[in-house]
Amino acid sequence: MEFSHDDNKNLPLTKFESMLKTNHVLFFDSEEFENIIHHYLNQGKIALAKKAIKLGLSQHPTSINLKLFQIEILIFEDKLDKADNLLNELHSLDPMNEEIFIQKANIFSKKDNHQQAIEVLKQAVQLTNDVVDLYSLIGMEYLFLDNFEEAKIYFMKCLETDLDDYSALYNVIYCFEFLSQNEDAISYLNIFLDKNPYCEVAWHQLGKQYFILKDYKKALTSYDFAIISDDTFVGAYLERGKTLEELKRYEDAIENYTITLKLDDPTSYALLRIGSCYEKLNNDDLALQYYDRTVHEDPLLDKGWIAITRFHNKKGDYKKALYYINKAINIDSENVIYWKLYSQINQRLKHFEEAERGYKKTLELGNYELNTWLSRGDLLIKLGEPEAAVYNFEQAIEFYPENAEIEYRLAGLYFHLSETDKGTFYLKNGIKHNLEYAFIIEELFPKVSNKVLVKNLLKANL
Repeated sequence: MEFSHDDNKNLPLTKFESMLKTNHVLFFDSEEFENIIHHYLNQGKIALAKKAIKLGLSQHPTSINLKLFQIEILIFEDKLDKADNLLNELHSLDPMNEEIFIQKANIFSKKDNHQQAIEVLKQAVQLTNDVVDLYSLIGMEYLFLDNFEEAKIYFMKCLETDLDDYSALYNVIYCFEFLSQNEDAISYLNIFLDKNPYCEVAWHQLGKQYFILKDYKKALTSYDFAIISDDTFVGAYLERGKTLEELKRYEDAIENYTITLKLDDPTSYALLRIGSCYEKLNNDDLALQYYDRTVHEDPLLDKGWIAITRFHNKKGDYKKALYYINKAINIDSENVIYWKLYSQINQRLKHFEEAERGYKKTLELGNYELNTWLSRGDLLIKLGEPEAAVYNFEQAIEFYPENAEIEYRLAGLYFHLSETDKGTFYLKNGIKHNLEYAFIIEELFPKVSNKVLVKNLLKANL
């Protein structure tokens, strides 16, 4: 039982809290203690729950339910051995109590022994008629084992017992999707909808399956039925908008996204999608207006900053693009995409030192794409820092061995630094791995390309 502030059911709770303030011990029956403990656990007030358990057991030392609450707290605090010993004692007193099996399974699960947890939960199923929660727990244990087929079966069992168990429905569809069984998911949802035709969640999930299969017309129909079932279902309007975008019906998509703004607080996702639709309709003013609203609504949404930066970048307004990406970096300096955009924009503005700094930061953040190494190295060459460029490309070749684009650059750099043996080594490697990239020598190192040794090596292979 949950206590309420507007009826007399909270009198035991009030009495208990008053007792704590006065240190004057009062008597409660065991059921009152159970309700008090349950209330505190739901509120996340563990310390108060522990006080209630301690006092409860002092007044009712044989109460199995109070001992089960004690075990629940011990498991929560990772005191698993102590909890297990208490459970064994309880099991000898009440071997048919399914809650004992549930807590035993919880201990196995916390020890990552999920198969044993499943076996114990299956024993608990035999002891009760209230099986839905147990099926759900078994399904979750199978998910921990990445056994999606078995998990799916148990979540389906939940729905056979309770058609309104939407958590189980989401988990069933999650299993189908993980197994790439989208057609099977559609079949299952259609059977489910025959039994529960006004279930907006099922229609919504059906639409998502059709969307994955690119059957956008059937997806739209499914979202229509979801909205008929519940015309305030924000998720259905959002997915319908996405589908309309795929069909290039941008005005209709905007209409659906706009409905969500009226039904609930504006979401940055909806604002971003509206901005994108207006951009595709070449309505730059409204596109910018919605992009601005997106970053104002949620400054942490990287897609908003990326969209507004790329908008200005595409228009050739690099100074504005740089302004916005700098604002984004000030909010989240660990975002790799921000730094890549920062580098590209600075490069276009011929701010080569800043561009190189951006690529360096990108690499430091773990983005080891080939293009990042090449772009940074080429900028170091342009900035007259050949030793730093060599170090950059030597690191790059560890990630991309036998890559001709890197090898020609190292060859050119080593010849430039008068390290002929190393230059020859990398030039031969570059020629061996891909002769087509030989133009790199002439393009990046025109003086090197005129050296007799380089000319002869290239000429011999052309």
